[in-house]
Amino acid sequence: MLGSMTNRPTWCRALAVVIAALGTLGLVGCAGGPKGNDAPRTSVTPFSTAKAEGPLPAGWGIKQLSRFKRDTAYRLVTDPTGVTVIEARAEQSASGVGKRLNVDPAVMPWIQWRWNVPTLIVSADNTRRNTEDSPVRVIVTFDGDANKLDFEDRAVSARAKALTGEALPYATLMYIWENKAPVEEIIESAHTTRIKMIVVESGAAGNGRWLGYERNITRDFERAFGEKPGRIVSLGIMTDTDNTGEVAVAYYGDIHFSPQPLKKESK
Repeated sequence: MLGSMTNRPTWCRALAVVIAALGTLGLVGCAGGPKGNDAPRTSVTPFSTAKAEGPLPAGWGIKQLSRFKRDTAYRLVTDPTGVTVIEARAEQSASGVGKRLNVDPAVMPWIQWRWNVPTLIVSADNTRRNTEDSPVRVIVTFDGDANKLDFEDRAVSARAKALTGEALPYATLMYIWENKAPVEEIIESAHTTRIKMIVVESGAAGNGRWLGYERNITRDFERAFGEKPGRIVSLGIMTDTDNTGEVAVAYYGDIHFSPQPLKKESK
């Protein structure tokens, strides 16, 4: 747990956000799961396999950012079609749900997920340090050669390890829903160059509906970091309003990795 962050500099929150995405139950590689076509998928223990109001599926765990912060409340509920999903409710709070993984993006370069955001966080703006909240985040962390990092990023990672016992991942991609920033914009964290946020939804037009996404992680990583990705070492979700102090509710469906897109790519 990340429980000693009170009265720390603001970069501590960024460190906690990334570490919150890390699971604590070992490496998992679950093959199979539902199939949208003939391509196999790694299902990451789907939320839909669990029962509403029951415990999280195997390997998933709540990741507290700080014992001095309110935790976002996560629980399993059923959507209108009867499928089990995760409901997140943040009230001036921040915490995540995460799981360790061991996925080779050269083999499984595609990620698919769905989420539902009833309303936006009115004052959220991830381009500004003091309003860096999002109603939904899908967080993917990567292994890599830490010797390639510059001095500042190595120092940030060392601080994270001193505070929490875990160094930062080599790199982190966050898929987020922004209020104003356009879709496909890459927002670099104000705290470290090793966290990049990719806007996959913007504005309120999609509020209140289940929206599905499919991203090529390899392409996104190369666009964000200018190099090929290493192995995927963890996956997380997070709904946070600790900076804006607002209330946000969101829903997350299953997350999958696959070797091929489930939808035919447009040319």
